[in-house]
Amino acid sequence: MNRDVRTPTGEAATRVILSTFRANSLLLAAGDLLGAREGLTSARWQVLGAIALAERPLTVPQIARRMGLTRQSVHATVKRLVVDGLLEIAPNADHRRSPLVDLTGSGRSRYEAIDRLQVAWVNALARGLDGSDLETAARVLDELCWRLEDDRAEEGGVTTSAKKVNR
Repeated sequence: MNRDVRTPTGEAATRVILSTFRANSLLLAAGDLLGAREGLTSARWQVLGAIALAERPLTVPQIARRMGLTRQSVHATVKRLVVDGLLEIAPNADHRRSPLVDLTGSGRSRYEAIDRLQVAWVNALARGLDGSDLETAARVLDELCWRLEDDRAEEGGVTTSAKKVNR
């Protein structure tokens, strides 16, 4: 087969990727609107959410990995959230140069308030969609993420994942 022509599966994957780019932009804009009620941007909400969902303090690199963000952007967001009194920094016995980041009482309250808003928003967004279709979409996106993470870890950049047939 000609290596310069996408296979039907490659074409479908390209459509998924392009739709994901568009969805990401729209979701960040929606997150900014939801977060505005609590004085949060999507980026700040993501950082608070990573810690809240982990139910324990995390390091900046752990937050970045969980949310698919760069360490630099998470570090800058964490600094702003600390200044705003929503996060606190504590020493990390396992790694002196990577302190633990945790929610303050105010940070937890803000996260819980925006989470309540998100429940109503996401239920309305999902109304009329098939749950099994959403589960399939999540599985496909998770698999694409795992393959992309494997490529990055193995070769430090964008490569083909042809060698990764099944997980």
